[in-house]
Amino acid sequence: MSKPLDGVRVLELGSLIAGPFCTRILAEFGARVIKVESPDGGDPLRKWRKLYQGTSLWWFIQSRNKESLTLNLKHPEGKAILQRLLAETDILVENFRPGVLEKLGFGWDAIHAVNPALVMVRLSGFGQTGPMQDQPGFGAVGESMGGLRYITGFADRPPVRTGISIGDSIAALWAAIGALMALRHREVQGGQGQVVDVALYEAVFAMMESMLPEFDVFGFVRERTGNIMPGITPSNTHTARDGRHITIGANGDAIFKRLMQAIGRPDLADDPGLADNAGRDARRDEIYGVIDTWVAEHDGAQVLAVLEAAEVPASSVYSIADMVTDPQFLAREMIRSATLPDGREFKMPGIVPKLSATPGGTDWLGPELGEHTDKVLGELGYTPEAVAALRRAGAV
Repeated sequence: MSKPLDGVRVLELGSLIAGPFCTRILAEFGARVIKVESPDGGDPLRKWRKLYQGTSLWWFIQSRNKESLTLNLKHPEGKAILQRLLAETDILVENFRPGVLEKLGFGWDAIHAVNPALVMVRLSGFGQTGPMQDQPGFGAVGESMGGLRYITGFADRPPVRTGISIGDSIAALWAAIGALMALRHREVQGGQGQVVDVALYEAVFAMMESMLPEFDVFGFVRERTGNIMPGITPSNTHTARDGRHITIGANGDAIFKRLMQAIGRPDLADDPGLADNAGRDARRDEIYGVIDTWVAEHDGAQVLAVLEAAEVPASSVYSIADMVTDPQFLAREMIRSATLPDGREFKMPGIVPKLSATPGGTDWLGPELGEHTDKVLGELGYTPEAVAALRRAGAV
């Protein structure tokens, strides 16, 4: 079955999370992604978090459907190979610190001269311009500067992080969107490539909803509020009698009425002062106290059964152990099986989004370092003897 990005050639000059996650998305939907790695160990992600026989399990997912080509970009022959690849590339994704590619001779002007149709996606902490452009910046810094960390946690405690590198992942999504928009422009309107400049802090800041206009118009600074969101009531996490945490979102007017009726509080369901969100938010402590008490009197399964019957949006707070057996995850094929190099089966996430006619998929797992070097160089016209000579010279 065809995929929507079949025929699109992508070159990845990146490591760790933001750039490689962007190209992972493209690869899952059919783009041919050639990942350029240093011969000296490759992408550090290969050794991050839990290792299986010396390789990160994260690596097998993050680099699925990609080809690994080793190039020494400080070696003249390595640069020459990169130059040839760029001439045949549709999208280049890089997440070096600004200026690094320019020092290597591969800034935008040089690349555009070689291949005017190429789209160059650049991910960095602070973007390619501005007073902070040369500073290093990881996702954690982007989350902090972009506003996410400030509002995450409880009011009486310091800010906290989410449990994943969310800033990098958000930036990767913007990068993939930008790449496809630039590709669309090239193919339909312009014929020329362009630069897609994604700054991690801006990627996070773009998700901050109404934070900026609220400050500008009212001088309001959104603060940490734990599991509730002031202005949207009720939406909170509650603890059941058996210790199970249940998130309930009943901030719609009709949904709130159904919730109150379901938990035995018709008086609140019919209270005209609680008929809209503004009225409920003014009395949120009262409402949350009622819901907290009801949830605490029942086991989690009972709570969810009552809420499901009443058509009130709710879920227990899932751990990964909950997800792997959940009927919804399984029905949507979000828990997939694959085989590690030694033959062991393991579970990996499915593909997002779901396309009805040209769905994405996993063709192979993250490759060994340099696994496709001979193949890629052979396609460029290098003989096996020439490739062996490049290896001896330290170019690949």
